[in-house]
Amino acid sequence: MFAVLDVIRKPFTRLMAGLVILLLAACGPVSTVTTGGGGTPTRGAVPVALLVPHGSADAQEGQLARDLESAARLAVSDLSGVQIDLRVYGTAGQAEQARQAALNAVEDGARIIIGPLHAESANAVAVAVAPRNINVLAFSNNPTIAGGNLFILGQTFETTADRLAEYATRQGKSRIMAVYSDNLAGRLGRAAIEQAVRANGATLAGSVGYEFSQDGVLNAVPNIRQTAETNAADAIFLTANTAGALPLFSQMLPENGLGPDRVQYIGLSRWDTPPQTLALPGVQGGWFTLPDPNRTARFNSRFQAANARAPHPIAGLAYDGLAAIGALAKSGQDLGRANLTQPAGFQGVNGVFRLRADGTNERGLAVATIIDQQVTILSPAPQSFGGAGF
Repeated sequence: MFAVLDVIRKPFTRLMAGLVILLLAACGPVSTVTTGGGGTPTRGAVPVALLVPHGSADAQEGQLARDLESAARLAVSDLSGVQIDLRVYGTAGQAEQARQAALNAVEDGARIIIGPLHAESANAVAVAVAPRNINVLAFSNNPTIAGGNLFILGQTFETTADRLAEYATRQGKSRIMAVYSDNLAGRLGRAAIEQAVRANGATLAGSVGYEFSQDGVLNAVPNIRQTAETNAADAIFLTANTAGALPLFSQMLPENGLGPDRVQYIGLSRWDTPPQTLALPGVQGGWFTLPDPNRTARFNSRFQAANARAPHPIAGLAYDGLAAIGALAKSGQDLGRANLTQPAGFQGVNGVFRLRADGTNERGLAVATIIDQQVTILSPAPQSFGGAGF
């Protein structure tokens, strides 16, 4: 019964990193580059500030900072018909240093800011530069910080939940229940699931929370079963990921009469990472989302060739921010809210995306499943807005 417990013995001591990236981030510019080369701004170039957590005491944050900068530089090199004066500022992952870096960037002439990473830092930056009418594109997926001059680039729970709920209803699933961890990530996930279920015309067949611990999961299983049976649920939408409760739920639910043969499992997180997740018997046939796999593969290959390492999973957000700015600049549009939030959106390294007026975003996602321990695409990512999933 506890064959999978080794997979989750320690992860409950960590936050659900696969669900919420909450939200990263040193002061003068640590490096400067332009399409013309060197440190002197190219004539006519659009000045853009990139805030990343260079100088962080956390080695992983330091590596992420390097990957974000590398992805941004790759984007600048790919732009044609427009020049970008990209200046990179370290934040050390600290809100006060991020705020000062942003002020320095504006004094240096920046017309828009990409980054920082952490929510607290992003808030501090947006407030500091709002009087100068500067917009901020942060590397966050937390919708609670979005709004005003602060936009988030990270894939949100709302986009994921809506794509999956829309797909589920088209497949005949009409009574969907939510199972969520009782922490910040889980509660945000629950809200997104409940909203998406209702918005797509399905019935919310109950919501069951669990304490974020092994005992919490074990104690929740009987309640999940009872709620599913009482409300005739035909799908269970889980916020859990592999670093949390997914391995245990994927074993315990089938053992308690709620196997994939009775209810459809749906995941708010990716079920293909880490790769060992694909071997869990209980996730076979489950539904989850992916960014456009073909575009993601092309970006990963180009990044690997340029940097001799694979990119961090969110490194592409820096590329996307530069791609959006480049598209607007090339067409002669300013970097104000109206243009940033144009309905057609932009083409990013992981697929089409658009910024919304409330500061959140939508991304084109594919729906995938796992068959014989291999990922299979059930519904491809849309190539533009107005297509499948939107």
